[in-house]
Amino acid sequence: MNNIDDVRSKSLLYMGNKKTLGFTLLELMIAVAIIGILATIAYPTYTSFVTESNRTEGQRELLRYANIQEQYFVDYRTYGTNLIALGQATNTVLTEHKKYQISVASASAAGFVLNATPQGSQATNDTGCIPLTVNHVGAKGPAGCWD
Repeated sequence: MNNIDDVRSKSLLYMGNKKTLGFTLLELMIAVAIIGILATIAYPTYTSFVTESNRTEGQRELLRYANIQEQYFVDYRTYGTNLIALGQATNTVLTEHKKYQISVASASAAGFVLNATPQGSQATNDTGCIPLTVNHVGAKGPAGCWD
């Protein structure tokens, strides 16, 4: 066997003996189309899961401030009318990753309502849960946002 035959037999794309191991352009385009279809289906599901997981940040902080409100009530027999009364520097507080802004919507000796308003992309993606709320009896809203 000469050197040319040796090179041809080792070549992946040599078609002289029908041993093609490469991909055709058509096969490559079909693979790209399949990946595109899968990405089109997967991306909205992914963003939905990210939105729901970010929502837990607002829920967690609402429950934390509800607990602080209850502690305030034990001490003063009324609920704090703003977050300054509850020990914060301002009337509104951003959560750790700045996805929600926490505020006291209303408060009196009879009860309170706390709000978590989404910020930035969370507000755009989570329009059905604006704002998240919790009150003095533990009622949470909107329905379906606390699952």
